[in-house]
Amino acid sequence: MTALPEAALLHDQLRAVAEGLAETFAPFCEVVLHDLTDPHHAILAIHNNLSGRAIGDPATELGLARIADPDVPAVIANHPNSFADGRPAKSTSIGIKDASGTFVAALCLNIDLTLFNALQGVIGRFTRVAGPEPDSLASAGAAGIRARIDAYAARHATTPRALRAEERRDLLRELRAAGCLEVRRAADVIAAHLGVSRATVYADAK
Repeated sequence: MTALPEAALLHDQLRAVAEGLAETFAPFCEVVLHDLTDPHHAILAIHNNLSGRAIGDPATELGLARIADPDVPAVIANHPNSFADGRPAKSTSIGIKDASGTFVAALCLNIDLTLFNALQGVIGRFTRVAGPEPDSLASAGAAGIRARIDAYAARHATTPRALRAEERRDLLRELRAAGCLEVRRAADVIAAHLGVSRATVYADAK
């Protein structure tokens, strides 16, 4: 039997590590395994997909930097990041080298901070003992709609994009009752925050 190249062996081992981390931190943490020997088709595995990327997508800027420079730090932890739709994230990237000191893989963890920011808001509201209350979340426009969606997801121990179809329909009923659907471009705001189409929002709102 022909021995697998060192990079391929490392990739096989890292697949198991990525799967284990993803199962441990689901659904709040996206785990991505990159093959830095093939930057044009770098993503080998993606779990708890929060970024909308797919297997075979190209390397990130950090991945390209590691390919070009072996002195890039092997561990870059807890740095601020964001998903394509603007959701805040906290990311950690771990570069893996082969015996020659060349980066051949990267294991990346991207935590969606949306839920945790929502929890901060919920906890802050719960512990507040004085101060005026806002008339309604709808009065805050798009920000208020996002806050209400985040709070709903937090009550269900998940993220807005991980809500099941029946939960989305229940959420839309809440938004309608609160007057949020009357806000200008509400369907666009809701669709972007939930990661669904406007058609899905309209269907769920019926």
